[in-house]
Amino acid sequence: MRYNFKDEVTMARAMFEYTKTVLKKVSFNSELFCKELKKGLESLLPYEKEELIIWLKSFTANKPELLVCMALLR
Repeated sequence: MRYNFKDEVTMARAMFEYTKTVLKKVSFNSELFCKELKKGLESLLPYEKEELIIWLKSFTANKPELLVCMALLR
């Protein structure tokens, strides 16, 4: 079996999209949101974390109850 960088990138992208989907679904509860954000950050690649931070700033802009979870980004 040969190493395929394209497959690795595809899987990483899928994990990034999955993380965003989960965060959207649990955004009704800040405790769940924080828990899922922590799990997502642990499983993403460094460049994906940066992309997620950009997405989070936009997503939480009108959801002040979720801002407490932004402390996890440090």
